[in-house]
Amino acid sequence: MAFQSKKLINDPNDIVTEFIEGLVETYPGLQYLDGFPEIKVVLRADVSAATFDKVAVISGGGSGHEPTHAGYVGEGMLTAAICGDVFASPPVDSILAGIRAVTGQMGCLLIVKNYTGDRLNFGLAAEQAKSEGYKVEMVIVGDDCALPPPRGIAGRRGLAGTLFVHKVAGAAAACGLSLDEVAAEAKRASEMVGTMGVALSVCTLPGQVTSDRLGPGKIELGLGIHGEPGAAVADLQPVDVIVSHVLKQILSPETNYVPITRGSRVVLMINGLGATPMMELMIAAGKAVPRLQLEHGLAVERVYTGSFMTSLDMAGFSISVMKADEGILRRLDAPTKAPAWPVGGDGNRPPAKIPVPLPPSLTTKSDETLSRPEQLNPQGHILEVAIEAAATEVVNLKDSLNEWDSKVGDGDCGSTMCRGATAILEDMKKYYPLNDPAETVNEIGASIRKVMGGTSGIIYDIFCKAAYAHLKANNGSIIEPHHWAGALDAAINAVSKYGGARAGYRTLLDALIPASSVLKERLASGNDPVDSFVLSAEAALAGAESTKHMQAQAGRSTYVSGDILTTVADPGAMAAASWYRAAAIAVKQKYQPS
Repeated sequence: MAFQSKKLINDPNDIVTEFIEGLVETYPGLQYLDGFPEIKVVLRADVSAATFDKVAVISGGGSGHEPTHAGYVGEGMLTAAICGDVFASPPVDSILAGIRAVTGQMGCLLIVKNYTGDRLNFGLAAEQAKSEGYKVEMVIVGDDCALPPPRGIAGRRGLAGTLFVHKVAGAAAACGLSLDEVAAEAKRASEMVGTMGVALSVCTLPGQVTSDRLGPGKIELGLGIHGEPGAAVADLQPVDVIVSHVLKQILSPETNYVPITRGSRVVLMINGLGATPMMELMIAAGKAVPRLQLEHGLAVERVYTGSFMTSLDMAGFSISVMKADEGILRRLDAPTKAPAWPVGGDGNRPPAKIPVPLPPSLTTKSDETLSRPEQLNPQGHILEVAIEAAATEVVNLKDSLNEWDSKVGDGDCGSTMCRGATAILEDMKKYYPLNDPAETVNEIGASIRKVMGGTSGIIYDIFCKAAYAHLKANNGSIIEPHHWAGALDAAINAVSKYGGARAGYRTLLDALIPASSVLKERLASGNDPVDSFVLSAEAALAGAESTKHMQAQAGRSTYVSGDILTTVADPGAMAAASWYRAAAIAVKQKYQPS
């Protein structure tokens, strides 16, 4: 299947030029070289070859890997970056111009990723610069650990581990070291790092048609950063499994790509490839650290997580592991003004992260711990039946609620409600004092508060707190039907007060308000309480269905067009009507079977 990509660009031929224009407008410390746009060189705005008294550190390559390379230009890191077209090595003339612009008497170091085009173009530029009298050294970085040796003359590709080399060399140069010393540190750093990538999708070249060669449910292992195929295609696995595989590949003693053995100190980089959410990268980081510690016996000294060397909009990540000593750690921690280098990653890490203890509540608690009674009284039996039926109905509705919410919200109503319902079912077996209805309602709110995030969680917590307060004020051990009706009314008023919604706003209140009205009316007329609850539940369901014809005035649905809203009832209202109705019917079937 092929499709035309959608990009926020103008002319695809101008994409690198316009990226650089935006970059230098964003960061005052960066500037581009005169001769732009034919010469695409980003350099420190404070550096001139005539006055610069330190070794210049220059890198570059094809564009499409942003923020690499230009994002790492700044004091303490790169002095200049040479930008080629997307996935294309920069031409010799651009590299030469960069060398001439920033190289003073101390000379310059070229840091080049191991791709044939980059080696040839940077190498020719280096030789030309030397013939002009410049002192130039070059370090080639090949940190790829995807394939076992030998790799022929191509060798290992340069991947995200190159950024560690940039940082080490830039910090060494900032200290005033000689060209030979800076080059030696950069070369040593390049020999200490290994990287392997994993892709979930193919990247999209600007203005071109994209073909997803992977297909659904597949991933590529051991790919480069230019959209080329990986070493292997595999089924999508949980990130635990993927991280474990990648780390074993990098640290394999058979390939011996990196001199890392048990007891070594290392730094870790989890690098997004362009379209991977930060949440997923952090999950990978959280799984990688303990595996390095426990499975491989390594001391993890630093962790860097983010999108540092991307491949346009590719979904996936790479992992880099670098052997570290005090010298390398000092270089990595050294200050830099390069805008894309991650802040907050420096400093010694504790061997294990111990959670900060939860602060105790300032409210006075009863000496008696709430727990499920050994024997249930009649009220307790009714509560158990009602709660179990209501929570089970919510669990069963999870997928439907998510589907409805995907049309008018953010698609997680069912998942959120299911977490709350599952917690209620679990906690009821252990903690709920079912013989005390007021305290049971309060404990339901506590269960919800623990696991339900977002607006739904706080609304239901407020709902339970208000109902609890009303029931508690009764001061009686027996809760009559009219007390429950009053508790429902109090809960509705509290939700309306704090949430701002009213009848007709297309929320759960549009289910609960009709239910409350019918319940109060029938109880006041002396009707059977169980039948009254069942009929009020039917009113709740009808109220929820009526939200199809309402314009949303609260929640995320306010941003959805009316045409879409008419296709589905409000998921929150349907959830409320469903659990209310399930509870009422379960009690009737249990205590008034036909």
